[in-house]
Amino acid sequence: MVLAILAITVLGAGLGLLLGIAGKVFAVEEENPLVKEIEDILPGSQCGQCGFPGCSPAAKAVVDGEIGINFCPPGGRALVEDLAKLLDIDPNSVGEVAKPLVAAINEELCVGCTKCFKACPTDAVVGANGQIHVVISSACTGCKKCQEACPENCISMSPEEESLNTWHWPKPHAA
Repeated sequence: MVLAILAITVLGAGLGLLLGIAGKVFAVEEENPLVKEIEDILPGSQCGQCGFPGCSPAAKAVVDGEIGINFCPPGGRALVEDLAKLLDIDPNSVGEVAKPLVAAINEELCVGCTKCFKACPTDAVVGANGQIHVVISSACTGCKKCQEACPENCISMSPEEESLNTWHWPKPHAA
């Protein structure tokens, strides 16, 4: 009886080990490895400014050719240049890069309901119940969730102001 239990245990362990090795050796990747490389380059803020719910679907859309490489406002010009290098595309042929959006609250219309405060995934909206709220622009990803949640329509989205970190000297036109 002990010999039979021992034989079945050894047989089960051996077959389990063989199945594990076979699973690693014959594994089939369902996703294009280029999608993972592009996803690693993207900012990963999951802001939704590109029209996709996150960076993974956006990376897949780039690989499938559904969108151009200038789709990501938070990534800016630096992301376009990195993607162009990876995909062997001329970065000057892509066109204008969209500027990131930042929320702004109109203080005259804000009643301090805190709905925008609760909707913000990055805690960029600061304020208290019954008080005027304000947006910390450096923390805002431009996801528009606060704008959708605001019952007073006092939140507007505008392009981020240019700074030394976001400014890009445009290429001069050929004479």
